[in-house]
Amino acid sequence: MKNCIAVPEILLPIGSVDMTKWAVIACDQHTSDSVYWRELERFVGNEPSTLRLTLPEIYLQKDNSQRIQQISSAMCSYRKKGVFRKLPKGFISVERKTPYSESRRGIVLAVDLEKYSYEKKSDAMIRATEATILDRIPPRLKIREKADIEFSHIMLLYDDPNFSVQSLIQNERSQPIYDFDLNMNGGHITGRLISQTREILSAFEKLIQDGLLFMVGDGNHSLATAKASWEKIKSSLTEEERIVHPARFALCEAINIYDEGIRFEAIHRLVKGVDAELFQQNLRLSGKGKGYVVCSGKKSPIFLSEDIAAAVASVDAYIERFIAEYGGEVDYIHGEEALLRLTEDKSDRVGILLPKMDKSDLFPQVKKYGSLPRKTFSMGESEEKRYYIEGREIR
Repeated sequence: MKNCIAVPEILLPIGSVDMTKWAVIACDQHTSDSVYWRELERFVGNEPSTLRLTLPEIYLQKDNSQRIQQISSAMCSYRKKGVFRKLPKGFISVERKTPYSESRRGIVLAVDLEKYSYEKKSDAMIRATEATILDRIPPRLKIREKADIEFSHIMLLYDDPNFSVQSLIQNERSQPIYDFDLNMNGGHITGRLISQTREILSAFEKLIQDGLLFMVGDGNHSLATAKASWEKIKSSLTEEERIVHPARFALCEAINIYDEGIRFEAIHRLVKGVDAELFQQNLRLSGKGKGYVVCSGKKSPIFLSEDIAAAVASVDAYIERFIAEYGGEVDYIHGEEALLRLTEDKSDRVGILLPKMDKSDLFPQVKKYGSLPRKTFSMGESEEKRYYIEGREIR
């Protein structure tokens, strides 16, 4: 394998399944918005859905043993009922329209976990863009260890200013294998099977620079979980078995960082269970950059470093110190409106609105400094995150 890409056999639901109910947003979204998940539950009802095959992070603080068992049972039930169909080996080209972007184009493929590292400083071909919190891996690992199929919300970024990969994909204009509206204001998505993969693999190989091809834009903890699972599995395998074992690979969507549909947005901080006024009084930050502290749905300006990574690091350090002394917990919120709403009429909640990073800075920054502070940037707004659609057998 000259690069880190493998050609998967992708699973999709059979044609009778309502795809709008099947596809649900990445599990790490709306982590403080129980209303979102209740509305999604009502919409899906008893229909086949990836909502039954994944664990929304809003439930991570609770005892998840029953939910994890339900996920395993639902996966087995779907397989017995013939809900899945396996496509011929190939990639899927994806075009997504969202409320914020007319078009975002990607390609669903598999990557070799042996070529991925989440260490802060790494020379791996696939690298993390943010710090990995090891405590977040175990609950996901429990799910993956009981699963025969993976569903992915991982989005990888590659650096292709000449759009060499996308130009080849555009030549493969096969009939859509799915084409539907996404639920909960997620927009519209179309997918086409690419069975001729050799030229695309060659184009990706030419994009490798200094040993680097992909950076993880979204879903780093899910990719880290797949890596942890593989490390446990491979210890019991022979060298020959390790080469072809399906758990060695992980399903992802790869997107050119220069795609017009890729926009970097800030990820804001929401601190809960604290005295919001005391939090604001003790906040001491400095710099020429600008952010805002949010209390009771109202913004007040604060000054931060102009270096986005440094600004995020200083805010996170203050939050960590404050919680250590006074208690509370932090959450990560996509979108200014959501943060304002979540602090309205809440004297025990305070938010910090952070500036956004320029996407052109990502590859140079990570090459130079290693992974950035956790949740430094988001690729677009919450509604634009990847939905679980495609699956792949890992057993």
